[in-house]
Amino acid sequence: MTTRIYGLDKCDTCRKARNWLDRFKVPYDFVDYRAQPIPPAVLKEWAPAVGGWEKFVNRASTTWRALPEARKSPGSAAEWTLLIKEYPALIRRPLVVKDDGSVHQGFSDALFKRLFVAEA
Repeated sequence: MTTRIYGLDKCDTCRKARNWLDRFKVPYDFVDYRAQPIPPAVLKEWAPAVGGWEKFVNRASTTWRALPEARKSPGSAAEWTLLIKEYPALIRRPLVVKDDGSVHQGFSDALFKRLFVAEA
């Protein structure tokens, strides 16, 4: 299995992450989750791996701020997955799933060095 990067093709942070991986010659597959939605069962598996639904979504995003107040308080995993299905841009990106199955979110030079350079 190869490392997979999940994000949005036009997202600047996702582009930075992909450029970093290319520069360090780290093999990966990129999945645009608007074009290939992540199944709800997988979302339910990944959310706890990154610290829960609250950390899984980007509450600072324009998409989150534009949501009606009533939608900003999902009470169950089913409600969270429905919200993400409707608004995939809510997922904090990029979402990195390494070969070992570990799940990580976001991009910074320090994070990617910790995740990938130590392996080389």
